[in-house]
Amino acid sequence: MDELTPLAIPFDNSYARLPARFYARLEPTPVRAPRLIAVNRALAAELGIDPASLASPAGLLALSGNRPPPGAEPLAQAYAGHQFGGWSPQLGDGRAILLGEVEDRHGRRRDIQLKGSGPTPFSRMGDGRAPLGPVLREYIVSEAMHALGVPTTRALAAIATGEPVLRQEGPLPGGVLTRVAASHIRVGTFQFFAGRHDEEGLRLLTDHCIARHYPGAEGAAGLLKAVIAAQARLIARWLSLGFIHGVMNTDNMSISGETIDYGPCAFMEGFDPAQKFSFIDEGGRYAYGNQPGIGQWNLSRLAVALIPLLGESEEEAVEAAKDALGAYPALYDAEWRARLSEKTGVEDDGALGARLLGLMAEARADFTLAFRHLADAAEGNEAPLRALFPEGALDQWLTEWRAAPGARDAKALRAANPLYIPRNHLVEEAIEAGYRGDYAPFETLNAVLARPFEAQEGRERYALPAGPGEAVARTFCGT
Repeated sequence: MDELTPLAIPFDNSYARLPARFYARLEPTPVRAPRLIAVNRALAAELGIDPASLASPAGLLALSGNRPPPGAEPLAQAYAGHQFGGWSPQLGDGRAILLGEVEDRHGRRRDIQLKGSGPTPFSRMGDGRAPLGPVLREYIVSEAMHALGVPTTRALAAIATGEPVLRQEGPLPGGVLTRVAASHIRVGTFQFFAGRHDEEGLRLLTDHCIARHYPGAEGAAGLLKAVIAAQARLIARWLSLGFIHGVMNTDNMSISGETIDYGPCAFMEGFDPAQKFSFIDEGGRYAYGNQPGIGQWNLSRLAVALIPLLGESEEEAVEAAKDALGAYPALYDAEWRARLSEKTGVEDDGALGARLLGLMAEARADFTLAFRHLADAAEGNEAPLRALFPEGALDQWLTEWRAAPGARDAKALRAANPLYIPRNHLVEEAIEAGYRGDYAPFETLNAVLARPFEAQEGRERYALPAGPGEAVARTFCGT
């Protein structure tokens, strides 16, 4: 396919059929010298797009934003949100443009969005561009999360723009990420209309989300309950992997229940419930152990936004909101305990897993390897696990673990506990190489992370914590 033959994508754009106040229509801003870094061929095929066409000259023009494909209806979505607890009545897509939607081969509607595609009316004096580093980071981490079984947005492609992006540290190579999501509708999207007392907009958005994401939900109360349940499950899965989102603002919480917006995210190595990495999270609001509570706080903002639709009277609506929110702690706790039981391989409602986490916190044991080495212990080799703790620290716990009900099957334990995660130093290594034009570390890391539960010969370093001088203490949003 040459660049004269437009890229064929079977768009059907439901969000673009909502009223004009939901978005701003505009074309992406072209870039000077786009170069393809990566195409996710498996995801392309899942979306009904010819993978080879995405790697063609026409595909490069589309993925860079230089020539949107036929059927695309480019737009930037409007939303509001609480950022670190502070209210912002208008945010919106400041550096992202939704090209449109497709129905994938499983009958699911999916957004295709360009991130780093130029300024929009919501850019708030920003340039609308993305440095290459955050593009590579989101590609790596979102695809790793998918392989780990966590609901997440996906990365379809990464492009180098051939243009510099000016940031505080100086000029950086620019990039564009093509992101795929169940939708890009956020808690902050509901807040946008609630903040304007636009009840019609709220009702239209609610109906759209029910039809798209939760067709069994009954009205606004049903939608609220469904989102609460989805987020409780999602956040418990984050914690079961040592994942720290880093910027859990309400505009970064997806209605669909997918992980979205991988800015200053990171995976923990030495276990510390107070661990944070985000440079902008000075007070630790979004630290590892705070994420379940922040999730509930964000969902309470969704409930407040939906008050006009939750009852005939304000009193009735408030009671409906309280009823829905009151279910969150038990939903989260059930999912968290189930994850812990799965990770320890015993049927004890997560009690032994919780005690192991306490010992891990005292020893600052590597989160991923501590759980992974339970499989070795199940086979009689306790040395790798014990090596992560002070001598004798695990004696009592291991005695109770061996006696607990459950199979403690090594194969099942390895299927529940990954060997490979996107360790921060490896992600930074891939980014730094990418800035130099070397994408081999990026490609190798993606290949390893695509099979996180399977030991891979010759890839031992990808399972190890950061060595001396390699640790990454701070991560950055990239905007």
